[in-house]
Amino acid sequence: MRVLKTKSIKLLLIKNRLLLILIFSIIFSNCSVQKPIIDKPIIFDDQRKSLTIEYLENHYGIKQKEPTIIPKMIVLHWTVIPTFEDSFDFFNNATLSITRGDISGAGSLNVSSQFMVDRDGTIYRLMPETNMARHVIGLNHCAIGIENIGGSEDLPLTEHQLKSNIWLVKYLSKKYDIDYVIGHYEYTLFENHELWLEKDDGYRTEKTDPGVDFMDKVRIATKSMNFKPLPNK
Repeated sequence: MRVLKTKSIKLLLIKNRLLLILIFSIIFSNCSVQKPIIDKPIIFDDQRKSLTIEYLENHYGIKQKEPTIIPKMIVLHWTVIPTFEDSFDFFNNATLSITRGDISGAGSLNVSSQFMVDRDGTIYRLMPETNMARHVIGLNHCAIGIENIGGSEDLPLTEHQLKSNIWLVKYLSKKYDIDYVIGHYEYTLFENHELWLEKDDGYRTEKTDPGVDFMDKVRIATKSMNFKPLPNK
């Protein structure tokens, strides 16, 4: 009798596990469906172009006439700013806001990213994917950035954003030779890696975006892409 009861419990556990896998698969099955990308460019005038080229040379030792990159990495972020409109406005100007005194010593080029995902999952492209954006220390020369609206304790990232990030990672990985997908909080793992080119040893910031749980879910859903494991981990 005890043996039968034990077998029944084991079978129930197996069924529950299979059910969870099925639910997870259903949740993310729509991530493969084509999503629209809305082009909403931030200012990329001669000033921003010049500042970007200057940043590439000063921080990475890369001298070139155009502010372009060859993407090898995707970095996921959160803005903490609660709305798309305010986040867009913060990135729009060519020069850094006075509120970013923590990084102003590393150059006046404003922070930005190639993509921004609103809380309802809407994907906006802020600049060409192969233009350099200032969003991750040491790796901007090879990284596409995806910013997500929100991310504060009162405004956590949404399931819509998660699905859009998964779709966008897959889309970009089919378009470019992407080796790594990381959360912003993981960028320092690349110090001493061949992709790390930051010349300023004192230029570092502590990051937590977009959260470990968010990254874990993205990695599970994009496992088939066979991205490289992170260094030093």
